[in-house]
Amino acid sequence: MANHTKYGHECEVCKPLRPAPAPLAGPELGRRNFFKLAGAGVTGYFLSPLLKTEALAASMSAPAEAKLIGKARNCIFILMTGAPSNTDTFDLKVGAWTPADFNPTSYNGVMFPQGLMPNLANHLNRMAIVRNLRAPALVHPLQQTWAQIARSPSSALGKIAPNIGSVVALEFEAQRKPNQKLPVFVSLNTGGAVVGQGYFSGLYAPFDVTAAPNGITSLVNPDGQTRFDSRYSVLQMIDSSLRTNSPLGDDVATMGGFYDRGKGMMYDPAVDAAFKFTTDEQQRYGSSGFGNSCIVARNLVKADQGTRYIQINFGGWDHHQDIYAKAATQNQTVPGLYNQCDELDQGLANLLTDLAAAPGASGGTLLDETLVVAMGEFGRTVGPLTNQDGRDHYFQHFAVFAGGGVTGGRVIGKTTADGGNVAEPQWSQGRPAQYEDIAATIYSALGINYLTIRNDDPFGRGFEYVPFANEGAWYPMLELFGRSIDPRPDTNPRGSGRQIA
Repeated sequence: MANHTKYGHECEVCKPLRPAPAPLAGPELGRRNFFKLAGAGVTGYFLSPLLKTEALAASMSAPAEAKLIGKARNCIFILMTGAPSNTDTFDLKVGAWTPADFNPTSYNGVMFPQGLMPNLANHLNRMAIVRNLRAPALVHPLQQTWAQIARSPSSALGKIAPNIGSVVALEFEAQRKPNQKLPVFVSLNTGGAVVGQGYFSGLYAPFDVTAAPNGITSLVNPDGQTRFDSRYSVLQMIDSSLRTNSPLGDDVATMGGFYDRGKGMMYDPAVDAAFKFTTDEQQRYGSSGFGNSCIVARNLVKADQGTRYIQINFGGWDHHQDIYAKAATQNQTVPGLYNQCDELDQGLANLLTDLAAAPGASGGTLLDETLVVAMGEFGRTVGPLTNQDGRDHYFQHFAVFAGGGVTGGRVIGKTTADGGNVAEPQWSQGRPAQYEDIAATIYSALGINYLTIRNDDPFGRGFEYVPFANEGAWYPMLELFGRSIDPRPDTNPRGSGRQIA
């Protein structure tokens, strides 16, 4: 998202998400934007090809049983905001429009733009590419939020729903050891455009950091540690008694927890080191904001200081014009595809390399126990370019998975010749996958019961980690973890029988 502003562009449909709100506020859309986006979401749902009623039709008469993989300890979720072109990248479709230096190359039957992402081409044996994703609408803020909360932001619970990372934080908080000082959920380079903890306690909010070689400078007090400790002791004497069973409510206790967590991170060498990196590392990862984030993400899982879920926002993919431009043009408002793919190629490839080389906690490698997911909020139009030499918003898109028990070197989902639709879903549910399925997959990989229903939401409706999953509407993509891929759709696909908003 930051790349939009640095190129001076902020169109009505490409405005970044608002900063994470205060506790209990949930994702903040605003009243006017809510009705505008709600209308766009409903319209997009009914216009979206292949999202037919029968794809979500009911056949379940009893709640499903959770299918938990549980091979991942950590998750790194990369949200490629702006929506990358699927048919130019991870579902490459070669045509007269394809630049020759993309060097389309077949790897065991998987066509890939080797010239555009040469380093990731060497990691295809570690990655699984999901090509059967369909977005329910084509509005950037709506869909970016949807991808982070696994439900429509315009629904009642969508407005108070926590980030998937906050759910992970709540589930894993009890596993933190006394010496682990970092929050479970860390977000990198979002510029505040990350969905927060929703109605959950503020302790499960993302710790939002801008990755930089010198780390977090506020981890030390400019007046020295002795002065800091003295002033903190005075603060404790003044109001520590108000932070337990406070007549002012739970928010006071939450704030007290923030103070304690913050102090624990101060002057801790392990915490400090997790956010720092060398110039050589920065250059190897591409000397970009995304590359810097990948280095810190690697450091965080290596440090084992309590962080288990990391979200990286990587903006600049909204290529409505000049998508193949290698240098900035007069009309170009975001970096071209070459620039974006170069940053992705160096950052993600080196992240996978380093995780695969580092020992994990359970005898394997860090990559074995770290699920890496990369996706945008939707895709871009297919076939020849538009009259602006770009690609507009489109429902079909992709997701890339690696590590955390994922079987690499495979593709799930066969698309039509032009890449515009799903020809064969190639997974157990026999339909295009959506964000809710991705969330269920992340939870399953981490061993979290995606069928959980919490009875503590403000509306008293029961908050489902993945809405309608108990009724079979959504399901983890188990085929990523070694199950065979059935190219034939199920004759009786599972569903809730309810229209999913």
